[in-house]
Amino acid sequence: MDTRDSLDRSSAEGPHPMPASDGYLPYNPNGDSAGPDNLQQTQPNASGNESSGAVDAVLQSDIGINTLLTRLKQSVASAREFAAFLKKRSTLEEEHAQGLKKICKSSHESSRRPDNRQGSYAQHYNEVIGIHDRLADNGVQFALSIHQMHEDLHDLAVNIERGRKQWKQTGLSAEKRVQDSEALMERAKAKYDSLADDYDRARTGDKQSGRVFGLKGPKSAAQHEEDLNRKMQAADADYASKVQTARSQRQELISTQRPQAVKAILDLINECDAGLTLQLQKFASFNEKLLLGNGLCVSPLKGQNNDQSPRSLRDVVFQIDNTHDLNSYISSFSPRAGQRPADIRYQPHPSTGPTQQAPPTDGRSHIEPNTQATTPSGNFHPAPFPDNAPVPSTAQNQRSETDHFPVQNPAGQSYEGSPHQQTFPGSGVAAAPPQLPQPQLSSPLYSQPQKPPTPVNPDHTHPDLPPLRPVFGVSLEELLHRDGSAIPLVVYQCLQAVELFGLDFEGIYRLSGSAMHISKLRAIFDHDPSQVDFRNPESFFHDVNSVAGLLKQFFRELPDPLFTHHHFQNFIEAAHIDDDVTRRDSIHAIVNSLPDPNYATLRALTLHLYRVQEHSSANRMNSGNLAICFGPTLMGTGSNIADAGWQVRVIETILHNTYQIFDDD
Repeated sequence: MDTRDSLDRSSAEGPHPMPASDGYLPYNPNGDSAGPDNLQQTQPNASGNESSGAVDAVLQSDIGINTLLTRLKQSVASAREFAAFLKKRSTLEEEHAQGLKKICKSSHESSRRPDNRQGSYAQHYNEVIGIHDRLADNGVQFALSIHQMHEDLHDLAVNIERGRKQWKQTGLSAEKRVQDSEALMERAKAKYDSLADDYDRARTGDKQSGRVFGLKGPKSAAQHEEDLNRKMQAADADYASKVQTARSQRQELISTQRPQAVKAILDLINECDAGLTLQLQKFASFNEKLLLGNGLCVSPLKGQNNDQSPRSLRDVVFQIDNTHDLNSYISSFSPRAGQRPADIRYQPHPSTGPTQQAPPTDGRSHIEPNTQATTPSGNFHPAPFPDNAPVPSTAQNQRSETDHFPVQNPAGQSYEGSPHQQTFPGSGVAAAPPQLPQPQLSSPLYSQPQKPPTPVNPDHTHPDLPPLRPVFGVSLEELLHRDGSAIPLVVYQCLQAVELFGLDFEGIYRLSGSAMHISKLRAIFDHDPSQVDFRNPESFFHDVNSVAGLLKQFFRELPDPLFTHHHFQNFIEAAHIDDDVTRRDSIHAIVNSLPDPNYATLRALTLHLYRVQEHSSANRMNSGNLAICFGPTLMGTGSNIADAGWQVRVIETILHNTYQIFDDD
């Protein structure tokens, strides 16, 4: 009984740390197995560190493995969080760097165009672009570095999480087996205690329990005592075996399994924390390197030989010499200036005597021999006609450039013609129907505007003519570089024909023309547009609707719409504005940002459509109807069909505010 009582006491008191002689050693930070040498090395560290005792107490307890697993989970979560931050940062840096390189490339190409400044400005501007290109290279390198850090840290977190799950299963399974064996031991002890109490009462003669009945009838006291003794001995043996099993499993857990799990989990925690700290240090280093590299690009350090060291951004900008660039540009045209013309003076013929200068005696007005009036530029112009003289027909043809656009008279004064008619000085009669300004192309058609081109008979043309100078499907930028005119010739001719013959035509731009006529006219323009003259209605089969359809087909087939894909969404967003003034100003700002050929063509078309809607009482085409016809044609078809209504609103707003949007031109 003494042996059993001592065993009961040891079981009831629960697990306690066992001495080193029993095989358990204190926690070793290095993770080595228990041994005398390691014990001697760890004892000074434990005495020197106040917190080591508390750490060992937790790690040696039943909650040690769970505590470490929770801490390891936090380390993995932190590593993943920083890896996600690195990924987002690398994406932002990559987008910024690539965008900067794209801007540098486009700016470098634009600076080499002849319509931009040259000289010192172009040279130093390219150096500025080069500095930004090096900044972009630094950004790309930084983005690649932190992206690699993200991948390394993500792989580390995945491996650590895999090890955490493995040791969680191993460590907690060992703890569970010990807990289960101790629970079985407790149940065996309770059964043994109950039988021992019953046997003690039967042996001492306690009769309080009354008579005992068995399966075969009532038992005597001796039989009942013998039966209880036999059961108690069986329970004692079972209890002793359960205690031995629980003790051996706990001893194995404390001496082997728990230290191994603790060591493995600590190694994982240290590895994860060390990897995260290393990546943080690399991140700080890469940021310093990026900022230092960008700083050296913008403002390099001055070496011993300042001439060979790269210049700073500030020095490059301050080297631009505006005065020298202007003088160089003007002096480059000196070969074209030629010699200064001689003084203009009257030289009479030697055969005429001085008496020829006397006034006539017949009383008629004397006409000077020189009937040509000169202008300050040295070019000769016909003398003014008398008030009662008829106006020559050529004056009406040459007036088309003053109908709707500001022009300069020989004296240098500016005036603007009426949108409807113009009266020439001295004529007293109204001019011909309004015409669009004549575009100045490099072709012979525009070098001699007084001589109209020979019209082509469209009946003798074939729609399969070879496209010698294609117009349809060619971008406005390419037409500008090829023909030298901001307004394409096909647009000019079509607008001219509609204004001459179609302003009062009902349903203009709404009714469809003949497909065969449109095909023939397109072939003529693609073959040789210089031979087209729509001032003669025979050139377009007397079918003004076909001319309107040809114009809309040209705009539909542009590779980039007149309003451009780049500004499409900006126009749609501006159309959503309810306030009329704010919407007009927003659309005005976007129109001003269009490329030059797009802006010039849109201006000519808008002024034309404004004159068309002024005749809406006859042609039934107000600004709303014209906007419906030209909305998708000029803006292109977006991805959302619901934008069609907003496209119409954009065109209608421009037509309502034509002279507010294009007033400054």
